[in-house]
Amino acid sequence: MDAAGVEAVFQKLKKAVIERALGAELGVHLASPEGGRGNHRNGRSGKTVLTDEGPLRIDVPRDRAGSFAPQLIPKHERRFAGFDDRIISMYARGMSVREIQGHLAEMYAVDVSPEFISAVTDEVMAEVGAWQTRPLEPMYPVVFFDALRVKIREDGVVRNKAVYLALGVLPDGTRDILGLWIENTEGAKFWMKVFNDLKTRGTQDILIGVADGLKGLPEALEAVFPATTLQTCIVHLIRNSLDFASWKDRKALAAAIKPIYTAPSAGSRRSRTGRVRARPLGAALPDRRRGLAASVEPGDPVLRVPPEVRRIIYTTNAIESVHSRLRKIIKSRGHFPSDEAATKLIWLALRNITADWKRASKEWKSAMNQFAILYGDRFTLAPR
Repeated sequence: MDAAGVEAVFQKLKKAVIERALGAELGVHLASPEGGRGNHRNGRSGKTVLTDEGPLRIDVPRDRAGSFAPQLIPKHERRFAGFDDRIISMYARGMSVREIQGHLAEMYAVDVSPEFISAVTDEVMAEVGAWQTRPLEPMYPVVFFDALRVKIREDGVVRNKAVYLALGVLPDGTRDILGLWIENTEGAKFWMKVFNDLKTRGTQDILIGVADGLKGLPEALEAVFPATTLQTCIVHLIRNSLDFASWKDRKALAAAIKPIYTAPSAGSRRSRTGRVRARPLGAALPDRRRGLAASVEPGDPVLRVPPEVRRIIYTTNAIESVHSRLRKIIKSRGHFPSDEAATKLIWLALRNITADWKRASKEWKSAMNQFAILYGDRFTLAPR
C-alpha cells in the first residue's frame, strides 16, 4: 500500500470513530430525561467538517424530536477540534494570513478565506485579556524591563511603536512574562501606568529592577516601588562608553573598561577607572562628556551585591533573548494593521517561547540564598 492508500484508510478510520462517538452521544441523550419520552433515532444527515488532515464527510445521527445537540461536533460547527489550533500555531510562528491560506490549500486541499483565518486567530484575544489581568506574585526578586520596536498602522499612517515587556524572576527561579504594553513614546507617565498595573494585580514588592536607561522609568519606579533598587544594564553602559571612541579604538577600549564594571568593590572600581584614564584611550574620554564617568559611581547597585546575584543583574540578556526570538517572527510582517493585531501575534509567540523555559538555573540556586540574607523578610517564598 502506498502513502495515499494509508491516508485513505486513516480517513475512513477517523470517519468511523467520529460517527460511532456521535451515535453513542445520541444513545445517552435518548436515555436521559432531556431526550423526552417516545423520542427515538431518525436517520442521519451529511456534514463536511475541516480536520487537521483536510475535509471529512461524516453522517450525523438525528432524533425525531430534534433535541439532540452533539458535543463532539456541535450543531452548525464546521471545524473539528484541532483544526483551529493548527491555524493558530502557524500564525504564532510568523506566517501571514495569506501564507496560512496557501499552506492549507496546498497541504490539505482546503480553501478557506482570509476572513475565516482572522476570525480564528481573533478568538485568542479573550485569552490575551485574561493573561494581561491575571493576578501576579506579591514579590519578585528581579524584574527585567526592555522595549521592542514594531511598525503599526494608526490613523492611516504606519508608526514606529514600542512594545514594552516585563520579565519577572520568582523566588524559586521560575521566569514569567508579567505583561506587555504598546505605546508611541515612553516617559514617567507611561511607566507609572505600568507599575501601577503590576501593583493592582498583586505585586507589592520588587527587590531589583534591571533596565537599559529607559526614559522616565527611574522616577516612576521610585514613586510606586520606593524600596526597589534599579540597576542599569552593564553591557549597555559599556556600549555607551564606546560611543565616545573612534571605531578603530573600540575593541581595545572595551577590553580596557570591562574590568571597571566587574570590580568587586567601590575602591577597586575607582582604582581601575584611574588606570584606564591614565592610558591614551582613557584620556580621550573627557569628564564633561560623561562617556566613562557616568557609569562608575561608587553607589552603583551592582557593587552592593555578592557575585552570585551580580551575575543575574549584570545584563538584560534574559529579556533581550526573548526579543531576539520575537524579531525573527515579526520581521516578515512589514507592519501590523492595529495594536490589537500586534498584541495577538506577540502573545502567541510568547506562549511558544515560554513553554521551553526551564524552572531554575544553577546560578539562581546559589543566588537565592544570597537574596535571603541580603533582603531578609522582603525575600519570601510566597506560594503561587
